[in-house]
Amino acid sequence: MTRILIVTPNWIGDCVAAQPLFMRLAQRRPDAVIDALAPPWVAPALQAMPQIRKVISNPFGHGAFDPVGRWKLARSLAGEYDEAYVLPNSWKSALIPLFAGIPVRVGFVGEARYGVINRAHCLDKQALPLQVERYAQLAEAPGQALQRPLPNPELAREPAAIAATLAKYGLAAEPRPVVFCPGAEYGPAKRWPEKHYAELARRLASQGQPVWILGSKKDAPVSAAIVQQSGGAALDLCGRTSLGEAISLIAHARYAVTNDSGLMHVAAALGTPLVALFGSSSPNYTPPLSEQAAVIWLKLPCSPCFKRECPLGHLDCLNKITPDSVEEQARKLLAQGGHA
Repeated sequence: MTRILIVTPNWIGDCVAAQPLFMRLAQRRPDAVIDALAPPWVAPALQAMPQIRKVISNPFGHGAFDPVGRWKLARSLAGEYDEAYVLPNSWKSALIPLFAGIPVRVGFVGEARYGVINRAHCLDKQALPLQVERYAQLAEAPGQALQRPLPNPELAREPAAIAATLAKYGLAAEPRPVVFCPGAEYGPAKRWPEKHYAELARRLASQGQPVWILGSKKDAPVSAAIVQQSGGAALDLCGRTSLGEAISLIAHARYAVTNDSGLMHVAAALGTPLVALFGSSSPNYTPPLSEQAAVIWLKLPCSPCFKRECPLGHLDCLNKITPDSVEEQARKLLAQGGHA
């Protein structure tokens, strides 16, 4: 039996994008057990992956060093694993597998990690344009080409978990909702305007279609603005649900409308039909990996700029995506056999 530890990224979407790596490792070594060392806020996404046996809490947030704390955690893992896959590129993210004495430590060279990583890959961004491909490359021997095609991420959600979440919040199971995910941790240049979400919510409500808004506490000002501008046409659940509960509600949705965010990748991996809205970022790098996903990206000359805020001050890349176009894409998805 091969015991594998995955040091995961700190972001939900990145963890979902890493699942094809876990799938490939499990396929090639059926006797392997795979555990994840992950921040607590991404753990529910990993727990929904059949390939992951357990999640070990990684308390060191982005930017935190704490060498003593890392040493103590590493020593608690000593002797437990044969291989480690370090997905973040930072030097400090590779220290725990080193301190734990894990014999094989796999990752990209990153921040001068020679020796810290001892099965080192050099990243060829042109050969591996997608983030999901870059993670999956680590399953190959260094220098060996990625074996394609890759499987899409697939999160599992039990009907009992969905029913329990609906009951906890007093939500009706039917009709299934349209879920809005209007947040974007990276910044406002990735957020479709609140006025557009509000207009779409009003239209859906006039058709008798429930609309639920999901996101973190940080997204609460955005969701509150949507509710206010829509005249109460949407139910605001931002900051009220855990990530695990949000996953259940997205799994239950008729379809989702999302910015380029972690919950976009969750919806795709659940197989929920979704309309994904891209502005400052690019679906050529982090697309929703699902046959039930429609991407709207205007491809303006100024995008993708990958900025947190629009450097030109107009945010045309998202302002010019109309509620009409989103509604049209949703209709096409459902006509092709989505959850509806």
